[in-house]
Amino acid sequence: MVQQIAFGPRIRKSPFFKATQAAGASHFSIYNKMYFPVAYGDPAAEYDRLVNAVALWDVAVERQVRVKGPDALTLVRALTPRNLASVKTGQGRYVPICDHRGTLINDPVLLPISDDEYWLSIADNDLILWVRAVAFERGMKVEVSEPDVSPLAVQGPKAVEVIRDLFGDWATEMKHFAFTESELDGIPLILGRSGWSRQGGYELYLLESRRGTDLWNMVGEAGVPYGIGPGAPNYIERIESGLLSMGADTDHRTNPFEVGMDKLVDVDQETDFIGKQALRRIRDGGVRRLRCGFFVHGDPFQGPNQQWWKVIADGARIGFVSAAAYSPRIGRNIGLGLIDASQAEPGTKLIVETEHGRRSATVSELPFDIPKG
Repeated sequence: MVQQIAFGPRIRKSPFFKATQAAGASHFSIYNKMYFPVAYGDPAAEYDRLVNAVALWDVAVERQVRVKGPDALTLVRALTPRNLASVKTGQGRYVPICDHRGTLINDPVLLPISDDEYWLSIADNDLILWVRAVAFERGMKVEVSEPDVSPLAVQGPKAVEVIRDLFGDWATEMKHFAFTESELDGIPLILGRSGWSRQGGYELYLLESRRGTDLWNMVGEAGVPYGIGPGAPNYIERIESGLLSMGADTDHRTNPFEVGMDKLVDVDQETDFIGKQALRRIRDGGVRRLRCGFFVHGDPFQGPNQQWWKVIADGARIGFVSAAAYSPRIGRNIGLGLIDASQAEPGTKLIVETEHGRRSATVSELPFDIPKG
């Protein structure tokens, strides 16, 4: 039986929605209360474009939380354990955000727009409610809002050629996570060198939603010589790259130390950020779980896992595999998961209870080693 998502007004459509339908979007998910096109009918071609050419993604679901006002930086520093003492306009930062228990609740990219304005480009949850509550409780002079901003991603090894043709050579010299205001044919946007892949690329933050189709078509036309095509954040590539997916790879007690964010957590800084004492206790007491990769042995998986898989050692459950797929570049089944730290040494042999029966598995480092050529 074919299952479908019914489109309606309760869930928002992105400015690129019509363009993605015209491009053949076949599957949608819901992310930040928006329709999210996640497939276009040919998974192999979408994967190939990302790792060998260039892909065009509607990622408008990456909503922005704007913090603006005299206390904007003070509030942002209170939200994250990352030390932002040297933050500067035009250079983005990847920032974990935790609650008072030290639990990771979001992992946005922080965009310092000006001295009194900062955007948080968020993962899938209602972070704006959290930020507003913190601002109110601390009596800060800020406005917390959602601006009319919708990112469009251009990802893949040839993304730099597409962006160079659209904007000029200066765009190729941008640092990772750097961004700047620009425009294309009168379409206002912010160009950032970022994106949810390890293949390289850019994100175009559209600042005028009515121009969504225009921007999609303009980028698509510029990418024709480089083999551009539609796609979405790719399930297989993100596993290969070890990219964290909030909510998919984390549970109600995951802390940043467990998922490799040690360098982004400064519990010794002077700023009294939320979760500081809890994170200090976790650090000093030792991390009990660790995120790692897995080689899952047996026949190639024919699709992604649809639920967490139990990981077993010595007959006891020690964690879960959160994402798994067959990797064409590695030629093996691979996965990501969170397990007891005592079992997370690369090379450790474990058992995984999959939808395809019990499989033996071997712990791997992240990211996975991708053969060249």
